[in-house]
Amino acid sequence: MRLGVYTDDVFRRHEGSITTDRAFVHFIAGLPPRVEEVVLFGRADPAGEPGPYALPAEGVRLVPLPHYPSVRDVAALLRAVRGAHRAVARELPRLDALLVFGPHPLGLVLALSARRRVPLLLGIRQDFPEYIRNRLPSRRWLWAVGVAHALEWTFRALARRHPTIVVGDELGRRYAGGAPVLVTSFSLVPESAVVPLDDALARTWEEPLRLVSVGRIDAEKNPLLLVDLLAELRRRRDWRLTIVGTGPLAGRVRDRAREAGVADALDLVGYVPSGPALWEHYRAANAFVHVSLTEGLPQVIVEAQAAGTPVVATDVGSVASAVDRGESGLLVPPSDMRALVDALERLDGNPGLRARLVQAGHEHACRETMERRLDELAAFVASSTRRGSAG
Repeated sequence: MRLGVYTDDVFRRHEGSITTDRAFVHFIAGLPPRVEEVVLFGRADPAGEPGPYALPAEGVRLVPLPHYPSVRDVAALLRAVRGAHRAVARELPRLDALLVFGPHPLGLVLALSARRRVPLLLGIRQDFPEYIRNRLPSRRWLWAVGVAHALEWTFRALARRHPTIVVGDELGRRYAGGAPVLVTSFSLVPESAVVPLDDALARTWEEPLRLVSVGRIDAEKNPLLLVDLLAELRRRRDWRLTIVGTGPLAGRVRDRAREAGVADALDLVGYVPSGPALWEHYRAANAFVHVSLTEGLPQVIVEAQAAGTPVVATDVGSVASAVDRGESGLLVPPSDMRALVDALERLDGNPGLRARLVQAGHEHACRETMERRLDELAAFVASSTRRGSAG
């Protein structure tokens, strides 16, 4: 099978390799040899620095689409439509199926033009209207939320007739009721990265106790709450906090830490690419804390579980699914400082609870490895393609 995959990612050529900034490409690039070839459609940026993730030399081929800086540059996006349509149309006769990730305006154009020529599948990774709502540059862009709702409605209409792959139970319910829906995750944790359970259970719980949080440092992720949490915890014990990620609120996080007197206990390490260096941050921590205000099905929770690190997370989006409804992690209401402190103090004072969460998290991570999810996705694509051909 030759599977075409459209994502709204940016790719750059550098010294013979093709790179991107988003770790999601690792998952897509893992489909071969489950499929013969992945034909990847994505924006080609002629300038800029190489990204941290390189496409493999074999099994994945990039078909470059016209570049535009972002969907907010509406004129550039519209100019890219014709060239993107032509590039995908040239490849369609050689494809056995096309998987379009969205909702996205260009993805919608490509899906509508391709659906009568090749078996079409849809991929949904997030609540698109909420994603847009939390990234508006100003109130002048409120109209974009309405556009996002319209795009989501159109993708849901397409999903009534075309098989769809969604991340998490919440999106699964939203897209159910038509063609087959695969509710899954796009794990970036290979089997080799899951720590042995005995090693995870043997981790010491001694001061200084270390928290880790991984994600964008922006309003949606509620990073200022992490600093307030650190200050509250340090009233009782010697806690330290490592935040992995970058974003527009990094400066405010530093300022809040200085104001709260905990700057010496906070480590902002910046962006760390998915892989061994990132996993070491999880393994060095006593607990992982995730305080987002909105969320899909966060990959970072599985990464923490694979490292043998107990999880405390806000109960938003599909987070509850990621911690087995509280069996493999502690859930707290969003923005609830008291509940966060209580959860971490429960971990601190209850070795049996820590061991139970570590063991349940380890079992969950073993079910959520990249290899298992790739096998599941490839099987769904193959069965959907056979079903479409038979129809």
